[in-house]
Amino acid sequence: MKIYLVGYMGSGKSTLGYSLAVSLNYQHIDLDIEFETKYKISISDFFRKYGEPAFRELEHKLLADFSNVTDLVISTGGGTPCFHQNMDFMNRTGLTIYLKASPELVLQRIQASGRKRPLFQLMQNNEPLQKITDHLQSRLAYYEQAGICIDAANPNIAELKRLILQYSEKFNGL
Repeated sequence: MKIYLVGYMGSGKSTLGYSLAVSLNYQHIDLDIEFETKYKISISDFFRKYGEPAFRELEHKLLADFSNVTDLVISTGGGTPCFHQNMDFMNRTGLTIYLKASPELVLQRIQASGRKRPLFQLMQNNEPLQKITDHLQSRLAYYEQAGICIDAANPNIAELKRLILQYSEKFNGL
């Protein structure tokens, strides 16, 4: 089975993805890291040089590259589900899990992480909390299509494994 973690930047997809993969004995892929490795450029630099549309096109192709891989947890980028029918693709090819995070939690985490995030860089100057709130709201329709929704503030790996196994039994029973 393939598991896709979706949610806004700073929701913990990479951290939870790694822990979940270890717990399930699956491989873990962080789509942002895979992008930077494959194209030999940071996402921030790519955004600056080529723009978001070009990034989203290559991100979509990279996501499709893993379509035949099983026993895999993929931590997607925050915008991945929102472009090129990626959410439909992920729901067809695996289990999607939405890590639901409040705008306050997102702001706290991304400020503490020190990671360069292209969209956050654009928000930083004026009212970042309001901009995060508005941007997150614009993406909710995609995130809420996920098969499972969990609280990003306090994810419970044991409970998540139980939900995944329950989904897997239901999926395999069809």
